[in-house]
Amino acid sequence: MIKEITNFEEFNAVANQGKVLVDVYSKTCGPCKMLGFVLADLEKDMPDAVILKVDFDRNKEIVEKYDVASYPTILLLQDGEEVKRLKGLQQKPVLKQLLEA
Repeated sequence: MIKEITNFEEFNAVANQGKVLVDVYSKTCGPCKMLGFVLADLEKDMPDAVILKVDFDRNKEIVEKYDVASYPTILLLQDGEEVKRLKGLQQKPVLKQLLEA
C-alpha cells in the first residue's frame, strides 16, 4: 500500500506499526518522480508492504524529526525508529531487498 502523508499525526499513526518504507520527495524533483514509478512497481510485487510518501516541502515536522536534508531520501522504519537510509534514486531490487530483510 502506498499512502500519501499530509500531516505529522497521520504519519505517526502508520509509521509506528512495524516495518514501513518512507519516501521523502519533492514534486519538483526529477529523480523523485522516477522513484515514484519504481515504488508503484514495487507495490505490485509486494502489495502488503507499507510505503509512505512524504512531501519534503509540506511535512517539516517529519523532515526535522528524521533529519532529512535532501530528496529523494528513503527511510526504512521499524516501529517508528529509523533502521536504514538511502539517498537518491533507488532501483526496485534494492528496495525489495530492504523490505524483505
